[in-house]
Order: sequence, then structure tokens, then C-alpha cells
Amino acid sequence: MERTHPSDDGMYVLIKEVMDNSIDEYMMGHGKTIEVTIEGRRVTIRDYGRGIPLNKLSDAVSKMNTGGKFEDSTTFRKSVGLNGVGVKAVNALSSEFTVRSVRDGQARTVSFSRGYELSDRWEEGVQEKNGLWVSFVPDDDEKIFGNYAYNYEFVEPMFRRYTYLNPGLTVKFNGKAFLSKNGLLDLLNDNLSEEPLYPPIHLTGEDIEVVITHGTGYGESYFSFVNGQYTSQGGTHQAAFREAIAKTVKEFYHKDYDPSDIRTSIIAAISIKVTDPIFENQMKTKYGSKEVEPGVSVNNFVADFLTKHLDDYLHKHAETAQILQKKIVENEKER
Repeated sequence: MERTHPSDDGMYVLIKEVMDNSIDEYMMGHGKTIEVTIEGRRVTIRDYGRGIPLNKLSDAVSKMNTGGKFEDSTTFRKSVGLNGVGVKAVNALSSEFTVRSVRDGQARTVSFSRGYELSDRWEEGVQEKNGLWVSFVPDDDEKIFGNYAYNYEFVEPMFRRYTYLNPGLTVKFNGKAFLSKNGLLDLLNDNLSEEPLYPPIHLTGEDIEVVITHGTGYGESYFSFVNGQYTSQGGTHQAAFREAIAKTVKEFYHKDYDPSDIRTSIIAAISIKVTDPIFENQMKTKYGSKEVEPGVSVNNFVADFLTKHLDDYLHKHAETAQILQKKIVENEKER
């Protein structure tokens, strides 16, 4: 029987690795749409970026240390797909893998099976738009991925998340288009299972975006991201965020509230961009670095931002500040 894998299983990571490269192109200002189709086990991803230089195409997807990215660009220093290892791994782990790059009327298409090159075709005078087309079928050896089927309930939120983190990007999945205008605010609103107690507080700065509100539940709920990577297991940035919220709120009300009373029922999201991210696992679901860039700690970066902007917001929105304080006092009583 085909089993449906948990969302961080290998076959989903393969999709992510190919997507991350297309996202990096979008962040560099190339291509506003990424088209994805999944038919059975075949995944096809087409972007409208610059494409990989044709003479480097085969090496870029099959040989180590041949990434097409450049260290001197800030965007790439703050990207996730930086070393290009990802697509090579996808190639090695696919029973069929084809990559096609189109650049200014020329195209090159190379096909592989489990990393071995099968064919290589060059064309002149093609009428297609520039960009990259990657199609793959994860390895059918059951020892690798088991007998699997893609679950769209995992795949769809993954594509939606790309649009929340890149407002203005359209991701079309099997013909259905996802687009976000308000970034993490849209993410939070789309994931709220109840009416929030106050309108979500949405704050953006250079390399940081946060959204904060409260519901009526008992736990704490966070969506966190580093360089566009969904860190489902949190990490140093999420820990810093939790601390900074409690500290800023205490200072705003001049009351020594218990941090747990401030955070109970919170629903929040944070996204930061950092230089040379370090994750605690290959899946990149937990962020491990203590710095956002050399000499700047994650704790200080997040705390400084919230101390200023969350404090400002609460001063300007008295009604929100009132509702929040009432909620904290209720939490205190319940405890």
C-alpha cells in the first residue's frame, strides 16, 4: 500500500531543494512566477529566472562544488539554496531527472537517472522565455523512499509559505495560483482557527518581519522562518522572539508579569534573514546560529527590533494595548 509520508520526509525535501533555487532567482529580481505540477510521482518545476549558463548546466546539477551562485551578493549570502548541493542530491535520488535551461533563444536539456547522464541536447532559436525547467521522479527503490504517494495537504501549504515569505511571487501548483500581498500577516490570518482578540500586530524592518496576536487557546503557537526556510522546530530566533515579546510587554506596562502569562494563547510569526545560516539538521527545520551576521547576536537583533517597534505600536494603539493587558491578567488569574 502507498503510504503518505510526514511532511519533512525525503520526497518533500526534494521538491523544496529545487524550489529554493527558483526562489533565490526571484529574490534577485528575476521571474515573478514559478509553476509546479505533480502528476503521480513526477514533479515538474519551471521558473522564469535567468536559467543556468548553458555550458555549466550538466555540472551544476551533477558535480559537487559547482554551484552557480556568487558569494559577493547579499541576496545569495542570505539565501537557503546557497551551495547548490540540493539539486545534485535530487538528481542522485531520482530514477528520472531532466533539467532544461533556456537563455536568450538557446536551450540545453540534460537527462539523468540516479545521477548518471543519459542524454544532452542543445537547441538554437527556441521561442521560450528564459528560465529553468526541472522534472524528476524520486527513486522507485523502496529502500529509499518506501512505497509513497505525494500528499497535497503537505505540498499546498509548502507552496503557500513560499508566497507569504516573498510577497509578489506567484506560485502556480497544478493550475491553482497562490499569491500574497501582505506577507506573514496573510500567513497568520489564513491559519487562524478563531477570531483573534485584537487585530494582528504586523511589524517589518530590514531583514525581519513579525506578526503577533492572541487567541483563547492554552498553548503558544509560532510560525518561524530563516531566509525563507520554514523552521518547524524553531531555534535560536524563535527563542529570542519569545523572550523579547515578554520583555517588551513587561516594560510597556511597567509590570513584572510572568512571561508565561504574557505568552499563553499567543499566535505569532517571525521571519529573519541572516548571513550564512547554520541549521541544526540537514532538513533545516531548526535554526542553530547565535548570530545573524558576524558580531550581531540573534537575541539582540530581535530584542532591539521589538523593543522599539512593538513598544511604538502599543503606544499608538491604545485599544490593542488594553485588550492585551486584560488577556494577561486573565491568564494570571487562571494560573
